[in-house]
Parts: sequence; structure tokens; C-alpha cells
Amino acid sequence: MYSVTVCDHVMIAHSFRGEVFGPAQRLHGATYAIEAEFRAHSLDADHLVVDIGLAGQVLRRVLDRLDYRNLDDMAEFAGRNTTTEFLAAHIHALLADACRAGALGAGGARVAGLKVVLRESPRAFAAFEGPIGAEGAA
Repeated sequence: MYSVTVCDHVMIAHSFRGEVFGPAQRLHGATYAIEAEFRAHSLDADHLVVDIGLAGQVLRRVLDRLDYRNLDDMAEFAGRNTTTEFLAAHIHALLADACRAGALGAGGARVAGLKVVLRESPRAFAAFEGPIGAEGAA
């Protein structure tokens, strides 16, 4: 399996509900370093998984929906704890949709899997990975 990874970051504010979250129940900020790893079983005629520049642009467009936002105020997250794990899956879904919609060009149709990692710090991070596209569906 081949892969190419692009990275960016996002700054958000949010709070959590539930005693398990302790002081994070209060409104707080987080800066996430985000990695999106696109995987394919084969390379295209130019020996690419996907165009790395285009992948970076698509990741940025996805992150622009979250950047400098209070997630507690966003209707799509109403009633949900926007944990790092939850956000990794959310970003994965948006990037998978972008691949299927052709936003990554012809290479996006060949992407079989995608892994999204959100790093809160060098010591704490979470990820979501799964198949996408025709090659990924089994």
C-alpha cells in the first residue's frame, strides 16, 4: 500500500459535558496539528497516490470549516462532545466525501483508505482510519 500525507493545523474552542472531562467541561481552546494520510494500492501513470499540493488544498478547505470557531456554537455538533477522536472521524468523513466527489482529481478515485490524526501535543493524539472509494469498499 502506498501513501502520501499532508499536514495542517486548526485552532478551535469547545467544552465537554460529563464528569469524566473534569475541568474540560468549561470552555477551552485547542490547537490541533492534523495529518491526513491518503492510501492507494497502486500509483497512477505519474507515479503518484494523489497530487500532494491538491491534497493539502483540500485538507485546508475542510479545516476552514472549523478554524477559529467555537464548536459549541455549530449546529452540526449540537449535543455532541467534540473530542479529539470525534473530530478525527468528522474530518475523515469530509475528506472521504471530497475524494469521492473528485476534489482530489483522478487520483482521488483510486484512494482506498484514509487515516486522519489529530495531535493535541507531542504526547497526546487520536486518529480515525478507514476505507473509502471503490477500491476501499469490500
